[in-house]
Amino acid sequence: MQLISSPEETRGLSLKWHRKGESIAFVPTMGALHEGHLSLLREGRRLGDKLVLSIYVNPTQFAPTEDLAKYPRDKDGDLKKAESCGVDVVFFPSDEVMYPEGFQTYVEVTKVTKGLCGEKRPAHFKGVTTVVAKLFNIVCPDKAIFGEKDFQQLVTIKRMVRDLNMPIEIVGRPIYREADGLAMSSRNVYLSAEERKAAIALSRSLKVAQGMVKSGEKSADKIISEVKRGIEAERHTKIDYVKFCDPETLEELKNVTGPVRFLLAAFVGKTRLIDNCEIVYKG
Repeated sequence: MQLISSPEETRGLSLKWHRKGESIAFVPTMGALHEGHLSLLREGRRLGDKLVLSIYVNPTQFAPTEDLAKYPRDKDGDLKKAESCGVDVVFFPSDEVMYPEGFQTYVEVTKVTKGLCGEKRPAHFKGVTTVVAKLFNIVCPDKAIFGEKDFQQLVTIKRMVRDLNMPIEIVGRPIYREADGLAMSSRNVYLSAEERKAAIALSRSLKVAQGMVKSGEKSADKIISEVKRGIEAERHTKIDYVKFCDPETLEELKNVTGPVRFLLAAFVGKTRLIDNCEIVYKG
């Protein structure tokens, strides 16, 4: 496994592989790898002749009030986990390499980024799409694998690739969960023992919503009201949003009458967590 910090060296290696007819699978991350990330890497190992992982905590997707400085970092641990998954190259750039002096070009997807997480974090997805576009140009992958936990991000990346005619297949993979149902996240390490117990209310609420739809309830407002009641029963939680959305456009829906995505975000203590699930109404 090679550790490379130079975009030019990484791109040169990718072009060399392509000339040999070898395909490249790519998993972009911000490090602090957990089993959710490793499930993406294992899928990438299956999908490509070569597997590239990037580890870069991207500053442009953090607001000044957010946790950039505190974001968990574990370079040595990440490299060991990457090697165990058969990664060929880890791209590990610096801020100076990714955003050199005078940097002024950004990529922005305008519509699907406006609601949900984008409503409270207006600059977040502009930073995400910019860094992912740069990584795609550097790594030149055939396929890129993303988790469905960050569902709005997945939809946004798919939209960017489609709109800009990028020759990359975006592969979404199911949310990887702890044994008790909590969606795996690098931010889970911020939770105290009591907050960790309270956080289960998020994944539990997905089952509540699925159960109500299965029983015939179609009103999004009624389901959301019940879900909020359950989450707010935990004293450490504060809801950010709970919504039913079209799975492609992310437009909010008031009735569950077909395939929809149920998405939520909440603060557990000071830690903001997200979760979601697919819901199909079979009336």
